[in-house]
Amino acid sequence: MKVLLTGAHGQLGHDYQILFKKLNIEYLATDYEDLDITDIEKIKKFFKINGKYDIVINCAAYNDVDKAEIESDMCNNLNFKAPVNLAKICKELGSIFVTYSTDFVFDGSKKSPYIEEDSPNPLSVYGQSKYMGEADVLKTYEKSYVIRTSWVFGIANNNFNKQVINWSKTKNELNIVDDQKSVPTYSKDLAEFSWKLIKTNKFGLYHLTNSGECSKYEQAKYVLEKIGWNGRLGTAKTKDFNLAAKRAEYTKLSSEKIEELLGEKIPNWKDAVDRFLVEMKNKGEI
Repeated sequence: MKVLLTGAHGQLGHDYQILFKKLNIEYLATDYEDLDITDIEKIKKFFKINGKYDIVINCAAYNDVDKAEIESDMCNNLNFKAPVNLAKICKELGSIFVTYSTDFVFDGSKKSPYIEEDSPNPLSVYGQSKYMGEADVLKTYEKSYVIRTSWVFGIANNNFNKQVINWSKTKNELNIVDDQKSVPTYSKDLAEFSWKLIKTNKFGLYHLTNSGECSKYEQAKYVLEKIGWNGRLGTAKTKDFNLAAKRAEYTKLSSEKIEELLGEKIPNWKDAVDRFLVEMKNKGEI
């Protein structure tokens, strides 16, 4: 079995590589300097040179939610056009295709966990680009997995947990928003449970996050308590920050569908944060 990974430098791409090494799976990890997935001709050329892959996993994405409001073309190219390009090539070659989407496809008006059948209504350019990408991939190729996730954190690249830890080193007072709720998701768990899903050959749309739910404030509080920060943590509202992109208040995704399929519960976000902090300590980053 041969796997092609795109977006290899990101959090998820990094943890897929660790997983594949552990499982002795043959893979090629690429990023934008190796393969421009926004250009279908370059993708065709790449496959002509490198041959066929049994599974193509797209971890590449444009993730700067606020910048996307200005850089909409770049965002759409990476989040909409690129996964559809890859799905088309996978269809030609008969490869399984996997790509990722986000809780940002929802507007937060539901107030209870979102399931796969709920209708998306993105509030931002980023959310819209992800929704267009996932919808077209599912229309383009039946052997595709579209996996929606939320608030991803991992050892590679920056994320909210790392920001909180960095802020704690220089600040005695922090104010974090308490009116955005979803689920922090550890990229290690996301890679492992995605791989279990991929092996089922039950293609389609899935929600995959750690279990539980929290606000950004509750997430920050948990991290800061764990690292022994002695400062003062206060609450804030999203409107207090002049953000370009609109945020939904509640976008918790229900992972029931995948848990039932795999017969396995996904770990709680607090357990995931605990393991992440151990990883940070081991790397000397705390």
